[in-house]
This record gives sequence, structure tokens and C-alpha cells, in this order.
Amino acid sequence: MTQLVTALQAARDGDFSVRLRAEGTLAEVALAFNALVERNQQVTRELVRVSKVVGREGRITERANVAGAPGSWADQVGAVNELVDNLARPTIEVARVIDAVADGDLSERIQLQIDGQPVRGEFRRIGTTVNGMVDQL
Repeated sequence: MTQLVTALQAARDGDFSVRLRAEGTLAEVALAFNALVERNQQVTRELVRVSKVVGREGRITERANVAGAPGSWADQVGAVNELVDNLARPTIEVARVIDAVADGDLSERIQLQIDGQPVRGEFRRIGTTVNGMVDQL
């Protein structure tokens, strides 16, 4: 029982490397625990990977994928993917207009709505600034 408590405390503290030996009367519990921490480890690895690929390498079309992740794990992966989408769309829009200006096309403007929703915050400020800049050219 001590091994189980120690393993549970480690998992609670974010250490998903701990595994229990599946033997004796607690074999089923050990197998379930090991599957739980393995899933946590898998989701964590994937979210860290996407964070690095998108944030450091600039590959903003990359998304997290954890095959077969159910429930809250799927919710976590979905939330990260939605965050990346919400950051990527305005970034792509800004790049589109800047590319057009670089090619001499001053007719393009940043859309201040995406999927029928107004762009907000810093993205709105950037969009308004770029549109104003293009108007001045």
C-alpha cells in the first residue's frame, strides 16, 4: 500500500514517470494507475511538442494530436489547438496584407472579423494600425 500512496503522490505532483509493479492483490490497481500516468505523460509530451513547434519554429499550422485521448484529455488537447487557431488566424491575415503591399497591391485590408466574430485586443489594434498604414501609402 505504501508503494501505491507514494506513486499517487508523485503523480499528484506532476511526476508521471512512476510506475507500479502489477503483482499480487493490487495488480489491477497497478495496471490502472500505470495506464493513467502513461496517458498523462503522452498528453504532456504532445502539448510540449506543439508549444515548441508553434512558438519557437513558427509552424502555426501544427496542431496537437493524441490518438484515443478521451474526456478531459481530449478537452485539453482541443483547448490548446483552439488557442493555436485563435493566434494563427490573425497572424496569417496580417501576413496576407503585408505580402500584398510588398507586391504593390494596396487594395487589401486586414479583416477585422474572423468567422463572423470581431477581432479583439492586440489583434484588433494591429489590424487597425496595418489598415491605416496601407491607407496612408
